[in-house]
This record gives sequence, structure tokens and C-alpha cells, in this order.
Amino acid sequence: MADDLINDPDAGIERLLEIMRRLRDPETGCPWDIEQDFDTIAPYTIEEAYEVADAIERGDWAELEGELGDLLLQSVYHTQMGAEAGHFTFQSVVRNISDKMVARHPHVFGDESRDKSAEQQTADWEAIKASERAGKAQRGTLEGVALGLPGMTRALKLQKRLARVGFDWDNTDSVLDKIVEEAGELVEARETLSQNEVEAEFGDLLFVMANLARHLDVDPEAAVRRTNAKVERRFAEIEKRLAAKGKAPADSDLAEMDALWNAVKADERRSTG
Repeated sequence: MADDLINDPDAGIERLLEIMRRLRDPETGCPWDIEQDFDTIAPYTIEEAYEVADAIERGDWAELEGELGDLLLQSVYHTQMGAEAGHFTFQSVVRNISDKMVARHPHVFGDESRDKSAEQQTADWEAIKASERAGKAQRGTLEGVALGLPGMTRALKLQKRLARVGFDWDNTDSVLDKIVEEAGELVEARETLSQNEVEAEFGDLLFVMANLARHLDVDPEAAVRRTNAKVERRFAEIEKRLAAKGKAPADSDLAEMDALWNAVKADERRSTG
């Protein structure tokens, strides 16, 4: 019966759950899968989430279908391990998130009015989440922000929490002034302090930069990904132009490559202008 389920392409999530159960079977499963635990699988979960985001950013919908499957497998993997340890099951996880979505959308599933602005809905959402944290004894303003988030994303979330309780600058100019201050401290640290202190000052500067992103309504992770893509695109063009001269970057120098960079940049501006 189990083999029938595993070989049934229309069996949906039950098929995937059974596949994972079989992979983790201590007697007949896959040795590699049996050896894994939450800690060893977590990096794959993070990687798969990034690959989903990458497919979305590239607009590759066929790729996205596969990446979403890979990400779903991660949830199934964790829930199978949770069931084995007696912590939770796939069904309890589904029930938990379903209950949460219903509770957090009283204007859809309850008797509250849907006639709200996006800002009011966001405020209501945050109020419900705060109530949930209080129920979990997470009473501190900054409690519950996941440690595993990328640094800039976590900085942004911390700052949003701080802003909700009034610990924030009133305007962008104040943030810019703080950036100048932190940059000056970094220069001083570079000249007089230890590497550990330099790292601390650099972290302070990045934290304020994340705050500037929030004040400008910019996602810092998205912004740096966009810049990374721009650098990759422009330097590939530099290599192409060097190759036309029979050269590689190692045969060039900073002055030549910088001039080519500016030429590529100017060409991009003309093509989009």
C-alpha cells in the first residue's frame, strides 16, 4: 500500500510525507537522510529559501516551481524529524499556521470591517503579533526576532520594533548625520584600535545604514543584491571589451579598467535614457 502511495503522481502531499518517512526509516531508509538532524538540515532550508527568491527575481517561473518544491521538502523534512522526536507533526504544523492566519485576519475570517487602509491593517497585524508574543512570555520589545536572519534584514526588523516604541530619529537628516558620525569613528578605529574594535565600529555603521534604508523605504538586502547584479553585469562587459583587445583583467590595470567601467556606465545610461 505504501509503495502504491509513493508511486502515485496524483497523491499530493501525502505522497511526499510517505517518501520522507521512508527515507528516514532507521532500518530501510537512506543512510544519509537517517543521519541528519535539525542543525544539519537548517543550512539547506536557508539555501532553498534564497533559491526561491533568486528564481522570483529572475522571473523564471519554471525554475520557481522546482525551487518551491525543494523548499516544501525542507518543511516536510523538519516535521518528520519533529514527529520522530515527539515534538510536533506535519498536521500540527499545518493546524498551527492555519489557526494563526485566521486569527491574524479578523477582517477576512471574522466580523471586523475590511474597509481599512493598508497602514491600519499593518498596525492591526503588528498589534495581534504583539499579543501573541505576550502570550508566549516574550514581553521585551526586541524579543523573538530570529537570530538566523541575514544581518541587515535582522537589523531592519530590530529597528522597526524600536520605532514602534518611539526609539527612532524623527527624520532622514538625523540618520545621515549619524552615518557621518559612525564613519568618522570607523576611520579613527582603523588608525588606533584593534581589529575587533574596527569590526565593532563597522557593525555600528552598517546598523545605521539599515536604519537609513528603513527611513527611505528601501529593502537593504534587495538594494545590495541589485548592486551586486550591476557589478557583475558591468564587469562582464569590461572583460568583453578587454578581450576585444586581446587582453584579460590580469593584463590590465586599475586605470584602464576604471575607464572601461565609466564607459560601460555611460553606455547603460544612454540606453536607458
